[in-house]
Amino acid sequence: MRNHDLEFLKRFSMVIGFLCLVTLGLILFAMHLHRTLPPEISPTAVQRTSARIHPAGAVYAGDTGAAAQAAAAAAAQAAAASQVAYGGTTDGSVVYQNLCSACHTNGVGNAPTLDHAHWDARIAQGVDTLHRHAIEGFTGPDGGIMPPRGGNPALTDEQVIATVDWMLANLK
Repeated sequence: MRNHDLEFLKRFSMVIGFLCLVTLGLILFAMHLHRTLPPEISPTAVQRTSARIHPAGAVYAGDTGAAAQAAAAAAAQAAAASQVAYGGTTDGSVVYQNLCSACHTNGVGNAPTLDHAHWDARIAQGVDTLHRHAIEGFTGPDGGIMPPRGGNPALTDEQVIATVDWMLANLK
């Protein structure tokens, strides 16, 4: 080999070595930049996470919370009042057949069935007391439970009173 060929190979090797060092430097710089960027998060993963950690209810705290809670209760009561049950009928038999018969036919929850043996002691307390217990709800000493308005908040006072009166009129 001639001398100028050796000189060329020497310089070519130095250029290749320099390019390898530049390439290695660029790779290390790119890795450093990649670590500083925030990772991309899949929108589907974000939706799953937010659904998983979403609160089940609302929390009311302090005076503002009490006001918000009272407003929410009033709104719920107004919504229930706006939807009158059973078309607003005051026919006690309709309300009894659709709502009350579930418990008062079979004695579920110690509900009195429609016979004098169960009702005579209750009637002795007065019809107004029976009406009030049906409207407001009542837990008896024997463990019997009467939910307010029979468990349907959409019933009006007139509907509840008409149903209690119908039940009293149809005792066996």
